[in-house]
Amino acid sequence: MERRRVVITGIGAVTPIGHGKDGLWKGAQCGTSGVKTIDRFDTSQIRAKVAAQVDDFDPLNYFDAKLSRRMDRFAQLGLAACDMAVQDAKFPYDVKKHNHRVGVTIGTALGGVAGAERQHEAYVKSGLRAVDPSLALIVFGGSGSSNIAIRYGFTGPSNANSNSCSSGAIAIGEAYRYIKDGYADAMIAAGAEAPLYELTFSAFAIIKAMSTNADPNSACRPFDKKRDGFVMGEASAVLVLEELGHAQRRNARVYCEVLGYACNNDAHHMVAPRPDAACAIRAMTDSIQEAGIMEKDIGYVNAHASSTHLNDKVETFAIRSVFAEHARKIPVSGTKSMHGHALGASGAVEAAICAQVFEKRFLPPTIHYTNADPECDLDYVPNAGREASVDYILSNSFGFGGINASLVFGRYEQ
Repeated sequence: MERRRVVITGIGAVTPIGHGKDGLWKGAQCGTSGVKTIDRFDTSQIRAKVAAQVDDFDPLNYFDAKLSRRMDRFAQLGLAACDMAVQDAKFPYDVKKHNHRVGVTIGTALGGVAGAERQHEAYVKSGLRAVDPSLALIVFGGSGSSNIAIRYGFTGPSNANSNSCSSGAIAIGEAYRYIKDGYADAMIAAGAEAPLYELTFSAFAIIKAMSTNADPNSACRPFDKKRDGFVMGEASAVLVLEELGHAQRRNARVYCEVLGYACNNDAHHMVAPRPDAACAIRAMTDSIQEAGIMEKDIGYVNAHASSTHLNDKVETFAIRSVFAEHARKIPVSGTKSMHGHALGASGAVEAAICAQVFEKRFLPPTIHYTNADPECDLDYVPNAGREASVDYILSNSFGFGGINASLVFGRYEQ
């Protein structure tokens, strides 16, 4: 069977560095930092002091109060970004007709767990009657995709995954497969996360995964020798994926093509990556092979770049292993240095940035990079982006539990 080509036709985002495709791109292009001192709760007993907050989001700008109350914040962020993506794609839909050839996939590491914290506090303080009666309907990760499907009448394949920090990339990869294999003509692929609540935030600080640097201007510094952990953030990003013919018949604008996807597990440790990077290497090589290109064809890598000591070192080693001598010629940037690490949403945010690189002919930087690490010796596009025209991009997402996902995007050509 002839391979069905899959393209990206719409982008939406709610992030700490900008909203919508234009706001996100402007933030990434300018090297804007979305990291700040936390002001949502008391951090006096928490080692970590900074986060990448979305402070300028009002759900009532996107939907009414009744619907807003029936969603956790992660789902609100996801639905708002979906509205932007559908509008950007000029995607036709009719809620009454319920198109079964359009589906929804969403990635979220925690779903509504963080929001459930508030409900538990209300329960302890005032008893069961104080608990939101919709709690059971808003806490599960699938509520994000379900709210999107209900709002638009998309009755096609539905999938919600909770694969830690790889969730957003996996949502895009699975959407790509649904279309490529003929199960759908279009998919809404989303990543959404809102983990900035005291207990949830503290849980990651307790295991010493997050930076204890209290300076927002240097806490999140991927590949830098003085990096000491990731900076948690919140965000959502949504892509509209379509089968090429479906997009062409409605004269849709095409940002790029999704060419390859691979996912696997280190089967090694819940937090630490495999020292030999074998599975991360295989995720990259498998996705490149599926794309039908050579390693040397990749012109830019958007790295997972979590800013943890082990992850950045092992990812650098994996990139060197995959690309050999070509590795030092490939620009590799860690955009989490700007928008923080929004766990399951990060891969989708990074994909939304990658999709715009082809048209903008510009590579976003890794900011806060000041101290070279001998173990991280690639071109990290330090502190300032640069003009460049690339034909193929590799995007990595490596998560807790050893979950690895890689995506390959290509410049669209008819």
